[in-house]
Amino acid sequence: MQWLNRVQSFLYCNENGFWGTFLESQRTCVCHTGVTLCQRPIPCVIGGNNSCAMCSLANISQCGSCNKGYKLYRGRCEPQNVDSERSEQFISFETDLDFQDLELKYLLQKMDSRLYIHTTFISNEIRLETFFDPRWRKRMSLTLKSNKNRMDYLHMIIGLSMKICQMRNSSIDPMFFVYVNPFSGSHSEGWSMPFGEHGYPRWEKVRLQNSQCFNWTLLLGNRWKTFFETVHIYLRSRAKIPTGLRNDTGQGPVDLGDPNKRQIYIKISDIQVFGYSLRFNADLLRSAVQQVNQSYTQGTQFYSSSSVMLLLLDIRDRINRLAPPSAPGKPQLDLFSCMLKHRLKLNNSEMIRVNHALDMYSTEILKQSDHLTAKLC
Repeated sequence: MQWLNRVQSFLYCNENGFWGTFLESQRTCVCHTGVTLCQRPIPCVIGGNNSCAMCSLANISQCGSCNKGYKLYRGRCEPQNVDSERSEQFISFETDLDFQDLELKYLLQKMDSRLYIHTTFISNEIRLETFFDPRWRKRMSLTLKSNKNRMDYLHMIIGLSMKICQMRNSSIDPMFFVYVNPFSGSHSEGWSMPFGEHGYPRWEKVRLQNSQCFNWTLLLGNRWKTFFETVHIYLRSRAKIPTGLRNDTGQGPVDLGDPNKRQIYIKISDIQVFGYSLRFNADLLRSAVQQVNQSYTQGTQFYSSSSVMLLLLDIRDRINRLAPPSAPGKPQLDLFSCMLKHRLKLNNSEMIRVNHALDMYSTEILKQSDHLTAKLC
């Protein structure tokens, strides 16, 4: 296994002059230098059922042909009776901004305005462009309020950047913890970004020329892009505190004239979410979900409408495929139920009935394995 890992790392994780280690369980590279440019295209998975029969000659990371009973659709294999193009009428999963990974990384590093998403900055503890004492936990949020303002869209996050300025000779080492609410909801219905775990990227920090400011950038790219409605950012700091300030609460006003305190203060000059929006027909999707829900509550053959069941199974799979990474052996988070709850306004009983109907159809009719997910909403 050690030699196999070394060979895989050599084959897939030495692009652009950077080196990394291949993680077979996640099919991704962890780049040694912290940047995410060491990964080459990783071959598709060849196997039975919905795995590839052969990889594409034009793009080795996608399927070139499929097994019996499955058809090729945009580089992946799906059951022949699933019409993914029909799913696009409900949620436009495919957009003009579906760039290749290297294109996407280039655009994110250049902070291309096509990938800007306008969000509302909310914080009771800090203000942008204002120095503050970061020794105690600070919280800020970036939100969209789609249920009020942009009801016809779902939103994808593919990157996050912050410009942070520190005083000269600063002893502060900021640390960020980020929680994501995929479709609105309470803070408990969000998940924490696992920086550096399971192949997940880390923050990249670059100092701006001739300044005390740094660009902090998180590049999720196509591998880890996901739905978001609100991003909660918690700032904690490690610092070597001067002796005269060790008993200071840090709750007083900012005093830039005090040389001891000056080296502690920082300010956040800019914060930006990168991503794009998907068209979302809530009324049409709600109608399809209610068909399943009504048949189930009436005790009729709830999978009599195969086209509706296949449609919802395809949408559920494509939404949950964008869930964050999970530890080996752990199920993925159930983002589909969060969408049912917060964007279609279903109650808990309706959510349970719809998911149970889809699971029964999948296992009894399609003979597919159980759909195991972890509850989030």
